[in-house]
Amino acid sequence: MKKILLLFIVITGCSKPAFKSNWATERSPETFNARFETSKGSFDLQITREYSPLAVDRVYQLLKHHLFDNTLFYRVVPNFVAQFGVTDTTVINKWKAFVVPDEKVVSNNTRGAVSFARGGKESRKFLLFINLKDNPKLDTVIANGVTGYPPLGKVIRGMEVVDSLYSGYGNSVFKYEGIMYKNRPAFLDTFPKLDLIRKAYILKIK
Repeated sequence: MKKILLLFIVITGCSKPAFKSNWATERSPETFNARFETSKGSFDLQITREYSPLAVDRVYQLLKHHLFDNTLFYRVVPNFVAQFGVTDTTVINKWKAFVVPDEKVVSNNTRGAVSFARGGKESRKFLLFINLKDNPKLDTVIANGVTGYPPLGKVIRGMEVVDSLYSGYGNSVFKYEGIMYKNRPAFLDTFPKLDLIRKAYILKIK
């Protein structure tokens, strides 16, 4: 009985803390850096709140609570973008009620800039992309009734790591998007060369 109790304590002590609704109201610093340790090496982002305050708050929340750990660069399109984010439906279901309102584009989608992906109004939630080149069209394009993709910050170290992410699958992953959310092992059986974010965390707060 004592052995069973000890095992329970060890397991629960190592697990991530349960979701708390107040996480979704945490405000980010005006500027902070984050490090992403990937299967190809590490890179750093500098994130600036004035670019897109509400979206930066969400990125800060996700980083602070380690929700980008063990996530995939599931879509890398050469000479365009490298896209990644939270696809664990258990996590998504806990956060989906906390909507990030849309904001205007005040910075530019230049090479190394990071922005939220989205599919319509108030849909910036868990998925981000890094521009692999200057993509000025993403500043002004109207997609599903929303104008542009507001950048949040930029890569300040390790852009060569981002450039080296596996890109052989391109946009073909979209055919299997449902599997990515519902059955990650099956998704990885189909796309075994995808790179992984092993750990992502706030590195420095100014």
